Amino acid sequence: MRFRGRFMLAAVIVAVPLAAAAIWPARTRGEDPLTIATWNLEWLVSPATLHAARLACRQGRRSTLPCDVTSTLARDSADLARLASYASGLDADVIAFQEVENEAIARRVFGGYDICIAPGSGVQHAGFAVRRGIAHRCGPVVDALSVDGRTRSAMALQLLPAGPDGPIELLAVHLKSGCSRDPLESDLAACLLLQQQATLLGEWIAARSAAGVDFIVLGDFNRVPPQSPDDAFWQLVQVAGTGLLATHLPFSNCFMGQPYSAFIDHMLFSSGLAGRVVPDSARHVGFSNADAVRYHLTDHCPVSISLRSRP
Repeated sequence: MRFRGRFMLAAVIVAVPLAAAAIWPARTRGEDPLTIATWNLEWLVSPATLHAARLACRQGRRSTLPCDVTSTLARDSADLARLASYASGLDADVIAFQEVENEAIARRVFGGYDICIAPGSGVQHAGFAVRRGIAHRCGPVVDALSVDGRTRSAMALQLLPAGPDGPIELLAVHLKSGCSRDPLESDLAACLLLQQQATLLGEWIAARSAAGVDFIVLGDFNRVPPQSPDDAFWQLVQVAGTGLLATHLPFSNCFMGQPYSAFIDHMLFSSGLAGRVVPDSARHVGFSNADAVRYHLTDHCPVSISLRSRP
């Protein structure tokens, strides 16, 4: 099968009581609910970057991409067009993305959206695609989560309300891989880094909780949902009196034949927003088996949920 990679579907995770919800920005489609999504796009880089990396690997030079990626994930215009088709089918207003090189390649997938993307070295960046017409402010970049440059920075986004309430803050994250199930206290290097990130993320959440700001943290957490109440990762991010109320989608793989069985992409909501989740709106967009064979898509499915506008 041509498609390769790993996929873990998202759980939707909700934190409990915070201040009153903000008003959604002015919409371009009437009073429809606001749909929020997250999608890891698996090494979405420009063809030029991929070509240069492939040459470097062949010549034994340092490459900007892992050499196994350069040999198995060569996307062409047809692959990008198919990704764009799935992005359009999401019909989401805001899409947090991960593993994207730059704004230019993001626009190849997210037509009709404004792009906010974290800067920095490397080619795996987090960011947002925001439907044009929705009032927002990009940034700031949260470099603290990069843990001294060893992992990826997070990207913040403010959705600006049409009324007197405060903004809604979103944070797109891509946390350290390699510790999805191990005890966070493990001496594995990946777990040590993830522990630092969890502590910093908990501080970010606690600050918004204390200020009464509604927020959504979303993206690739590289951590399965809590397997017990003692899961140290989730204890660290559930701070300042918040609790965990998980609304799980039934797990399924992106397409037939994938062997995965757990969630690592998540959405973490403040309670003011959690109370406005449209019932049964959580969904993921799987890929057709034919598309999975024919195109280089991604190793994660996009996941979305819809939130009601304030009455």
